[in-house]
Amino acid sequence: MNAERSLRFLVEKWLTQNFAAPVRVIRFSRTLHSRTRYVCVEAERPEGSVALYFFRHDDGAWRVFPPEAVRLTIHAYASVE
Repeated sequence: MNAERSLRFLVEKWLTQNFAAPVRVIRFSRTLHSRTRYVCVEAERPEGSVALYFFRHDDGAWRVFPPEAVRLTIHAYASVE
């Protein structure tokens, strides 16, 4: 997997850039309907704690937004006679 899509890379990018404070996982599970994996990570900052949710996408990447819901589609084809 591309290192820039890993959970470790994103946590370091979003939460530890200028701070040496440790981060911790405060919650992990799957969403109720789509069963998408997610992780909530918290970091302490001088102004208070910051928490972010990361979602696992079908391509294996972790992102700060959930994957788009799969929608049913209907295809129509013209008949050729």
